[in-house]
Amino acid sequence: MSMAPRTDTQSPAPHVADSHDLIRVHGARENNLKDVSIEIPKRRLTVFTGVSGSGKSSLVFDTIAAESQRLINETYSAFVQGFMPTLARPEVDVLDGLTTVITVDQQRLGADPRSTVGTATDANAMLRILFSRLGKPHIGSPKAFSFNVASISGAGAVTMERGGQTVKERRSFSITGGMCPRCEGRGSVSDLDLTQLYDESKSLSEGAITVPGYTGGGWNSRLYSESGFFDPDKPIRKFTKKELHDFLRREPTRMKIAGINMTYEGLIPRIQRSMLAKDREGMQPHIREFVDRAVTFTICPECDGTRLNEGARSSKIKRISIADACAMQISDLAEWVRGLDEPSVAPLLTALQQTLDSFVEIGLGYLSLDRPAGTLSGGEAQRVKMIRHLGSSLTDVTYVFDEPTIGLHPHDIQRMNDLLLRLRDKGNTVLVVEHKPETIAIADHVVDLGPGAGTAGGTVCFEGTVEGLRTGGTITGRHFDDRAAVKETVRKPTGTLEIRGARTHNLQGVDVDIPLGVLAVVTGVAGSGKSSLVHGSIPAGEGVVSVDQAAIRGSRRSNPATYTGLLDPIRKAFAKVNGVKPALFSANSEGACPTCNGAGVIYTDLAMMAGVATTCEECEGKRFQASVLDYHLGGRDISEVLAMSVTEAEEFFGAGEAATPAAHRILTRLADVGLGYLTLGQPLTTLSGGERQRLKLATHMAEKGGVYVLDEPTAGLHLADVEQLLGLLDRLVDAGKSVIVVEHHQAVMAHADWIIDLGPGAGHDGGRLVFEGTPADLVAACSTLTGEHLATYVGP
Repeated sequence: MSMAPRTDTQSPAPHVADSHDLIRVHGARENNLKDVSIEIPKRRLTVFTGVSGSGKSSLVFDTIAAESQRLINETYSAFVQGFMPTLARPEVDVLDGLTTVITVDQQRLGADPRSTVGTATDANAMLRILFSRLGKPHIGSPKAFSFNVASISGAGAVTMERGGQTVKERRSFSITGGMCPRCEGRGSVSDLDLTQLYDESKSLSEGAITVPGYTGGGWNSRLYSESGFFDPDKPIRKFTKKELHDFLRREPTRMKIAGINMTYEGLIPRIQRSMLAKDREGMQPHIREFVDRAVTFTICPECDGTRLNEGARSSKIKRISIADACAMQISDLAEWVRGLDEPSVAPLLTALQQTLDSFVEIGLGYLSLDRPAGTLSGGEAQRVKMIRHLGSSLTDVTYVFDEPTIGLHPHDIQRMNDLLLRLRDKGNTVLVVEHKPETIAIADHVVDLGPGAGTAGGTVCFEGTVEGLRTGGTITGRHFDDRAAVKETVRKPTGTLEIRGARTHNLQGVDVDIPLGVLAVVTGVAGSGKSSLVHGSIPAGEGVVSVDQAAIRGSRRSNPATYTGLLDPIRKAFAKVNGVKPALFSANSEGACPTCNGAGVIYTDLAMMAGVATTCEECEGKRFQASVLDYHLGGRDISEVLAMSVTEAEEFFGAGEAATPAAHRILTRLADVGLGYLTLGQPLTTLSGGERQRLKLATHMAEKGGVYVLDEPTAGLHLADVEQLLGLLDRLVDAGKSVIVVEHHQAVMAHADWIIDLGPGAGHDGGRLVFEGTPADLVAACSTLTGEHLATYVGP
């Protein structure tokens, strides 16, 4: 074989295609960004940091990721775009060098009762095919193993045109599904506790019905007492079987009561329709209290909580049914699948094996596929979404992660770092929004936003290497090497909360005394049983205020003033001073601008094109009628008050003509949790994850309770904000409250008066008490994973 001789002695010039090695952002103005211009290296790991609310998510998600997604959507036909979400172009002058973006955010997985870990990751789909091929006895297609498909059959005549004639044919069909007919694939059934509906020792005329709204002789109670189906003076316990059926379960019946046409129906279907069909969050407090009391959820007796019918449970592979497989811990299920040697389904087994191994690799091997998706924490949900990308052969794409270390023990953070580096080493660009120094330390490039939050942020304070950040003088750089010292003296408990034989989820009969009147921290690796112990054994209710990680609800009309209840005292103060109705000072009620209905902007829907929002010309974006803005309180109108920051408003309502104690109390709580920079009228949809968590904490601080249970309050908090949170926790304890925190952050552990460590591992390797005592004892003993990491953190 002959080769042409090389005549050049120098290496060839780089190809022009290799020169596109930067993502350039110029003039980004989304949310609070102030004309940000940066260049991000491709095929590197870039970490974006800064205090909560400094603009990290606005730059990474709302600008870079949003524009990439919009450009990809534009490559589809107009017909296809009509079925896709419409995205507006971000407020930015130039975005150059973008690649396809895959976003892995912290949005919770759907809380639908039929959504599980298995359905969210396609593992269930593969298992269903496996059982439909290998299961004995054979019962049908993969649908026969799905708890979302009901078994149905039907027959009838169909009419069709054939050869110019109308022909009728008889057709029949049947679908074999796996859904349990009793619970309809939910795994649990709800029953009404009849003792909460009526007092059987009383008669209807004596007020036997105890349901809110059915007492005091109103139309609801008259409907039953004057129906004629039973004697209203007869105690309910003496009703005959027919009378009791008519009272509780009778079908809707038209009748006249006091000369008015009405529909009578049994008490149970009436309550189910009028109360239980509504969203719990939207109920009035007294109705919600009644529903919580009266409705009991029990495991479905027919399918034993597996969601599957008898047929699906009867088909087995090596004595294991699909219900057994989904109930296994995923690490055990991976071993079982590895033991199946069936050449006829080899590609399926390989794909299933890879998915299950990804769970274990990412630190979620302790979950089971039948775990409801809505019960996963934010960190777990994010890692579940990562699974489909781990084995991907794609390269040269941009992965965007939103605080991937949330909910992770220091022991698990190293594993997450390895995964991020592996994605980068395959030739991908990895962008991470993060606060944890352990993850910032592995970055090739760091972008620090700030210097403050809200209007005080939105600029690039530092761009460069991790070493440069350490000496850069920014807030992040100054706090990068912060280490909290272990408390030398701890508070003495005022009592104990006894937990005996706790067995929720993976807990293995845990006995523990949680001290009261101090700051107690429950810790352990992810999946060790922390939330199961705290939320399963300390029910929220009398004297217990529980602040979990559930997302707060809120539309673009909601804002901190409406969410915290702050707007009520403000409206009343305006109404009292001006002698008018409070409803005038609500942009969702009588005071709303008639042109934009109080939204401040007018939305124009352009079908498959991005919708356009234009500022309302009538109210100039102020959301109120012009006549409402003529009323003043302390020299300000309502739109000017809603444009104030929390700090300004706290001063405004604290003294002088506008002094309003009820409003001032709420504003003080908002300032206490570090939200002094938020404006009162800022839409909730524009708040970051950390801001929403603290807004919820501020709202719950108003509740009367002696025990506060907080679930990872440092989620989404910058290193500098953690110090402020510790000060808040100290103030709560010093005010006589008991604070119990589920937390991984070493600074919170070091600051605790008492630590309860669960483990030693996750899933069935956890659920046991491995340490309880002071932080100093934990560091000295170094007997657990938490102890080792805390000792490393606080240093010698």
